[in-house]
Amino acid sequence: MALGESWTEAELSATVAAYMEMRSKALNGTHFVKKHYYTALANQFGRTDKAFEYRMQNISYICCLMGRTWVPGLKPAKNVGPQNAPILERLICEWEGQPYTGRAEFEHKVMAYQAKPAALPAGTQEPKLRYGAATHFARDPQVKAWVLRAAASLCECCDKPAPFITAMGEPFLEVHHLRTLADGGSDTISNTVALCPNCHRALHYGADKLERREAIYHKLPRLVRE
Repeated sequence: MALGESWTEAELSATVAAYMEMRSKALNGTHFVKKHYYTALANQFGRTDKAFEYRMQNISYICCLMGRTWVPGLKPAKNVGPQNAPILERLICEWEGQPYTGRAEFEHKVMAYQAKPAALPAGTQEPKLRYGAATHFARDPQVKAWVLRAAASLCECCDKPAPFITAMGEPFLEVHHLRTLADGGSDTISNTVALCPNCHRALHYGADKLERREAIYHKLPRLVRE
Protein backbone atom coordinates (compact mmCIF):
# COMPACT_ATOMS: atom_id res chain seq x y z
CA MET A 1 0.00 0.00 0.00
CA ALA A 2 1.55 3.29 -1.11
CA LEU A 3 1.94 6.03 1.49
CA GLY A 4 -1.00 8.43 1.39
CA GLU A 5 -3.07 6.24 -0.96
CA SER A 6 -6.82 6.75 -0.60
CA TRP A 7 -8.75 4.24 1.45
CA THR A 8 -11.03 1.90 -0.43
CA GLU A 9 -14.61 1.15 0.54
CA ALA A 10 -13.53 -2.41 1.40
CA GLU A 11 -10.88 -1.12 3.82
CA LEU A 12 -13.26 1.31 5.48
CA SER A 13 -16.02 -1.30 5.69
CA ALA A 14 -13.71 -3.85 7.32
CA THR A 15 -12.40 -1.22 9.74
CA VAL A 16 -15.92 -0.16 10.74
CA ALA A 17 -16.91 -3.81 11.23
CA ALA A 18 -13.89 -4.43 13.47
CA TYR A 19 -14.54 -1.20 15.38
CA MET A 20 -18.22 -1.98 15.96
CA GLU A 21 -17.32 -5.48 17.16
CA MET A 22 -14.95 -3.95 19.71
CA ARG A 23 -17.59 -1.39 20.66
CA SER A 24 -20.13 -4.17 21.31
CA LYS A 25 -17.63 -6.04 23.45
CA ALA A 26 -16.80 -2.88 25.39
CA LEU A 27 -20.48 -2.20 26.05
CA ASN A 28 -20.99 -5.81 27.18
CA GLY A 29 -17.89 -5.81 29.39
CA THR A 30 -16.16 -8.47 27.27
CA HIS A 31 -12.36 -8.40 27.23
CA PHE A 32 -10.60 -7.76 23.92
CA VAL A 33 -7.22 -6.54 22.68
CA LYS A 34 -7.39 -3.64 20.25
CA LYS A 35 -3.96 -4.38 18.78
CA HIS A 36 -5.14 -7.79 17.59
CA TYR A 37 -7.74 -6.05 15.43
CA TYR A 38 -5.23 -3.53 14.04
CA THR A 39 -2.79 -6.32 13.15
CA ALA A 40 -5.45 -8.44 11.45
CA LEU A 41 -6.52 -5.49 9.29
CA ALA A 42 -2.92 -4.56 8.53
CA ASN A 43 -2.19 -8.10 7.35
CA GLN A 44 -5.33 -8.11 5.20
CA PHE A 45 -4.85 -4.76 3.49
CA GLY A 46 -1.13 -4.00 3.69
CA ARG A 47 -1.30 -0.85 5.82
CA THR A 48 0.37 -0.37 9.20
CA ASP A 49 -1.23 -1.14 12.55
CA LYS A 50 -0.99 2.58 13.32
CA ALA A 51 -2.94 3.49 10.20
CA PHE A 52 -5.88 1.39 11.32
CA GLU A 53 -5.64 2.63 14.90
CA TYR A 54 -5.89 6.22 13.71
CA ARG A 55 -8.72 5.40 11.29
CA MET A 56 -10.59 3.90 14.22
CA GLN A 57 -10.08 7.16 16.10
CA ASN A 58 -11.79 8.80 13.12
CA ILE A 59 -14.65 6.35 13.58
CA SER A 60 -14.83 7.38 17.26
CA TYR A 61 -15.20 10.97 16.03
CA ILE A 62 -18.03 10.04 13.68
CA CYS A 63 -19.71 8.07 16.48
CA CYS A 64 -19.46 11.15 18.68
CA LEU A 65 -21.12 13.33 16.02
CA MET A 66 -23.88 10.72 15.72
CA GLY A 67 -24.45 10.76 19.48
CA ARG A 68 -22.98 7.27 19.95
CA THR A 69 -20.46 6.02 22.50
CA TRP A 70 -17.00 5.10 21.23
CA VAL A 71 -14.45 2.44 22.04
CA PRO A 72 -12.45 3.29 25.20
CA GLY A 73 -8.86 4.19 24.42
CA LEU A 74 -9.69 5.35 20.88
CA LYS A 75 -10.02 9.08 21.46
CA PRO A 76 -11.94 10.83 18.64
CA ALA A 77 -9.68 12.27 15.92
CA LYS A 78 -11.24 15.03 13.81
CA ASN A 79 -8.94 14.78 10.80
CA VAL A 80 -11.18 12.29 9.02
CA GLY A 81 -11.24 13.90 5.57
CA PRO A 82 -14.30 15.27 3.73
CA GLN A 83 -14.62 12.18 1.51
CA ASN A 84 -14.35 9.63 4.30
CA ALA A 85 -16.76 11.22 6.80
CA PRO A 86 -20.00 10.41 4.93
CA ILE A 87 -18.73 6.93 3.99
CA LEU A 88 -17.91 6.07 7.61
CA GLU A 89 -21.27 7.40 8.79
CA ARG A 90 -23.12 5.37 6.14
CA LEU A 91 -21.19 2.21 7.05
CA ILE A 92 -21.96 2.68 10.75
CA CYS A 93 -25.65 3.14 9.90
CA GLU A 94 -25.60 0.00 7.75
CA TRP A 95 -23.95 -1.97 10.54
CA GLU A 96 -26.64 -0.76 12.97
CA GLY A 97 -29.45 -1.36 10.47
CA GLN A 98 -30.40 2.33 10.58
CA PRO A 99 -31.10 4.73 7.69
CA TYR A 100 -28.36 7.14 6.71
CA THR A 101 -29.23 10.76 7.57
CA GLY A 102 -25.99 12.64 6.97
CA ARG A 103 -26.05 14.03 10.51
CA ALA A 104 -22.39 13.37 11.23
CA GLU A 105 -21.33 14.65 7.80
CA PHE A 106 -23.22 17.90 8.45
CA GLU A 107 -21.78 18.37 11.95
CA HIS A 108 -18.28 17.61 10.64
CA LYS A 109 -18.68 20.46 8.14
CA VAL A 110 -20.00 22.76 10.89
CA MET A 111 -16.91 22.17 13.02
CA ALA A 112 -14.64 22.74 10.04
CA TYR A 113 -16.31 26.07 9.26
CA GLN A 114 -16.18 27.12 12.93
CA ALA A 115 -12.42 26.80 12.82
CA LYS A 116 -12.16 29.22 9.88
CA PRO A 117 -12.21 33.05 9.96
CA ALA A 118 -15.74 34.39 10.32
CA ALA A 119 -17.61 35.36 7.19
CA LEU A 120 -21.26 36.12 6.56
CA PRO A 121 -22.71 33.04 4.84
CA ALA A 122 -25.43 33.60 2.27
CA GLY A 123 -27.40 30.61 3.53
CA THR A 124 -30.30 29.10 1.61
CA GLN A 125 -33.57 30.97 1.11
CA GLU A 126 -35.51 27.86 0.11
CA PRO A 127 -33.84 24.72 1.55
CA LYS A 128 -34.59 21.59 -0.44
CA LEU A 129 -36.08 18.47 1.07
CA ARG A 130 -34.00 15.31 1.17
CA TYR A 131 -35.89 12.05 0.84
CA GLY A 132 -35.08 8.75 2.47
CA ALA A 133 -36.57 6.72 5.29
CA ALA A 134 -37.44 10.16 6.64
CA THR A 135 -37.40 13.58 5.01
CA HIS A 136 -35.33 16.48 6.25
CA PHE A 137 -34.07 19.77 4.92
CA ALA A 138 -30.60 20.19 3.47
CA ARG A 139 -29.08 22.86 5.74
CA ASP A 140 -26.02 25.04 5.30
CA PRO A 141 -23.34 24.05 7.86
CA GLN A 142 -21.73 27.51 7.50
CA VAL A 143 -24.89 29.11 8.90
CA LYS A 144 -24.89 26.91 11.99
CA ALA A 145 -21.15 27.46 12.49
CA TRP A 146 -21.50 31.26 12.21
CA VAL A 147 -24.41 31.43 14.67
CA LEU A 148 -22.67 29.23 17.24
CA ARG A 149 -19.52 31.33 16.96
CA ALA A 150 -21.50 34.57 17.30
CA ALA A 151 -23.26 33.27 20.42
CA ALA A 152 -19.86 32.86 22.12
CA SER A 153 -21.08 29.97 24.34
CA LEU A 154 -24.10 31.92 25.65
CA CYS A 155 -27.77 31.19 24.99
CA GLU A 156 -29.12 33.99 22.81
CA CYS A 157 -32.44 33.84 24.65
CA CYS A 158 -31.60 33.70 28.38
CA ASP A 159 -27.90 34.74 28.19
CA LYS A 160 -26.86 31.81 30.37
CA PRO A 161 -23.71 29.81 29.52
CA ALA A 162 -24.05 26.62 27.51
CA PRO A 163 -25.20 23.97 30.02
CA PHE A 164 -22.29 21.61 29.38
CA ILE A 165 -19.23 20.91 27.26
CA THR A 166 -19.62 18.15 24.69
CA ALA A 167 -17.34 15.14 24.39
CA MET A 168 -15.66 17.01 21.51
CA GLY A 169 -14.83 19.92 23.86
CA GLU A 170 -17.45 22.30 22.42
CA PRO A 171 -20.04 24.29 24.42
CA PHE A 172 -23.43 22.72 23.76
CA LEU A 173 -26.04 25.03 22.23
CA GLU A 174 -28.83 24.12 19.82
CA VAL A 175 -29.56 26.09 16.66
CA HIS A 176 -33.19 27.10 16.14
CA HIS A 177 -34.99 28.62 13.13
CA LEU A 178 -37.44 31.30 14.30
CA ARG A 179 -39.58 30.62 11.26
CA THR A 180 -39.25 26.90 10.80
CA LEU A 181 -37.97 25.40 7.58
CA ALA A 182 -41.19 23.39 7.32
CA ASP A 183 -43.11 26.68 7.38
CA GLY A 184 -41.01 28.13 4.56
CA GLY A 185 -38.35 29.79 6.71
CA SER A 186 -34.85 30.37 5.36
CA ASP A 187 -31.69 28.70 6.60
CA THR A 188 -29.87 32.01 7.14
CA ILE A 189 -28.27 33.83 10.05
CA SER A 190 -31.19 36.29 10.02
CA ASN A 191 -33.61 33.50 10.89
CA THR A 192 -31.41 31.42 13.19
CA VAL A 193 -30.41 31.61 16.86
CA ALA A 194 -28.28 29.54 19.26
CA LEU A 195 -30.16 28.39 22.35
CA CYS A 196 -29.73 26.32 25.47
CA PRO A 197 -31.92 23.17 25.43
CA ASN A 198 -34.44 24.68 27.89
CA CYS A 199 -35.02 27.81 25.82
CA HIS A 200 -35.13 25.74 22.64
CA ARG A 201 -37.87 23.50 24.01
CA ALA A 202 -39.70 26.53 25.42
CA LEU A 203 -39.75 28.15 21.97
CA HIS A 204 -41.38 25.01 20.62
CA TYR A 205 -43.69 24.03 23.47
CA GLY A 206 -43.79 26.84 26.07
CA ALA A 207 -47.01 28.67 26.94
CA ASP A 208 -45.04 31.92 26.48
CA LYS A 209 -43.28 30.90 23.26
CA LEU A 210 -44.63 33.88 21.29
CA GLU A 211 -43.41 36.34 23.92
CA ARG A 212 -39.99 34.66 23.98
CA ARG A 213 -39.80 34.80 20.19
CA GLU A 214 -40.66 38.52 20.17
CA ALA A 215 -38.04 39.23 22.82
CA ILE A 216 -35.36 37.54 20.72
CA TYR A 217 -36.32 39.57 17.65
CA HIS A 218 -35.94 42.80 19.67
CA LYS A 219 -32.69 41.64 21.23
CA LEU A 220 -30.69 40.57 18.16
CA PRO A 221 -30.26 43.14 15.36
CA ARG A 222 -29.25 40.50 12.80
CA LEU A 223 -32.68 38.88 12.85
CA VAL A 224 -35.28 39.60 10.16
CA ARG A 225 -38.90 38.55 10.41
CA GLU A 226 -39.99 36.16 7.70
